[in-house]
Amino acid sequence: MKNSIKVQRAIWDLTQEALAKRIGVSRQTINSIEKNKYVPSTLLALKISRVFQKQVNELFELEEGD
Repeated sequence: MKNSIKVQRAIWDLTQEALAKRIGVSRQTINSIEKNKYVPSTLLALKISRVFQKQVNELFELEEGD
């Protein structure tokens, strides 16, 4: 699953740590999501979308084979 979390963080001038604190996870979790090593739960995806004021499907995109 591709995502645009890193791009959105840059637009909003947020560090991984700052985003993690806002949604209640570790910085490592944000890092793993950005590197496509971890697919967030629906709840976590919704929390991220709320921070960036975007729809979930604007932040996350299924890839072939997902």
